[in-house]
Amino acid sequence: MKVKLPELLWYENRKIEIDFPEDWDVEVCPMRGADKKPMSVSEIDDAINSPIGSPTIKELARNKRSAVIIFDDITRPTRVYEIAPIVIRELVAGGIKEDDITFVCALGNHGAHTNHEFRKKLGVDILERFRVFNHNAYEHCEYVGTTSLGTKLMINREVAQADVKIGIGCLTPHPQTGFSGGGKIILPGVSHYDSSSHYHIEVYAQNPASTGLGNFDGNIMRLNIEEAARLARLDFKIDAFINYRGQTTAIFAGDVVEAYRAAIPTAKDYYATDPRPRNKDLMVTNAYVKANEMPIAILCGGLALENATGTVVVIANAPEGQITHYLCRTFGRNYGGRQYPVGMVPPSLRVILISPSTDKNFCDWVKNPEVITWKRSWADALPILKESFGPGTRVGVIPDATMQYYDS
Repeated sequence: MKVKLPELLWYENRKIEIDFPEDWDVEVCPMRGADKKPMSVSEIDDAINSPIGSPTIKELARNKRSAVIIFDDITRPTRVYEIAPIVIRELVAGGIKEDDITFVCALGNHGAHTNHEFRKKLGVDILERFRVFNHNAYEHCEYVGTTSLGTKLMINREVAQADVKIGIGCLTPHPQTGFSGGGKIILPGVSHYDSSSHYHIEVYAQNPASTGLGNFDGNIMRLNIEEAARLARLDFKIDAFINYRGQTTAIFAGDVVEAYRAAIPTAKDYYATDPRPRNKDLMVTNAYVKANEMPIAILCGGLALENATGTVVVIANAPEGQITHYLCRTFGRNYGGRQYPVGMVPPSLRVILISPSTDKNFCDWVKNPEVITWKRSWADALPILKESFGPGTRVGVIPDATMQYYDS
């Protein structure tokens, strides 16, 4: 049996083919929205200009002098270059001059971007016409208030001082907040390291059972984020839904809380894995839209094995390697950010990583990366699998384990 999987979102954006022995029982488990038709530019325009719970961007811009457009970074699939020109047009129509519109990349605790990444996210035209800044989580942040859960919120100065604040991002499943999008563009997106650390560690610790992939109702981290977005006075948020080609298939835009909550029922169905894999001997989990945050794919695979015991093969073709993460990754032989390590590979799991270009720190998200076996290609890994598994092996394949979730 042969299976095609997406890879290299920000590069060739192509498909690769992997093959299994014909006597293995292979089940491919995509998300329901995998092949949804992409929106046209006019459809994106209509969605942005039919906001939920908010005036239009043009109306928000009236009698204002400056604006900031906050956009998510290269670890997220949002095609900001499709959306931002519409936002710019509406801000200018509302009376704000182009030279008074600034872009800030919502890096959160990720490493700074170069011109190379900005061109992929924004396009050449925007870089040549507008000032585009990396968020600095350690300096130039202003205090805007404290959430009821105790997060002292300090945000990027350029964001804090703008008269109009617009966020552009995507809405996909998230291992902590249930779903990304909404106010995450503020916290941790453009927040100080201490604010982000408190949200990730202390807030999470107050009710960890409420968090997790797809867990929305009562999610303590999500509720803290919504409160933070209000404190930051984010005026308007645009969240995109993404298919297996990285294309925009739906837009929810408007008030940062109301539009986000309106999107969740659609997201729960759209990103749900169908069929949901269960009791497998072997899971193959592909990392596509977040190939440079590959630990999510290990979790997705382990949850589908019988008694959480077996083999997980993670395919993560990330030419740039794993994203620098100041909270979760190592910065020395045996130490790292405040949230390092994010977990460990349990003895019940055998993990095989397939990546044509990796490094010794590729798997340093976990406490014991030395137990992970690295192979450059599927052809290199398949002989190892054949040694361990025979006829009737129950296999599950997740085409993008970084963008889908199990709804049960």
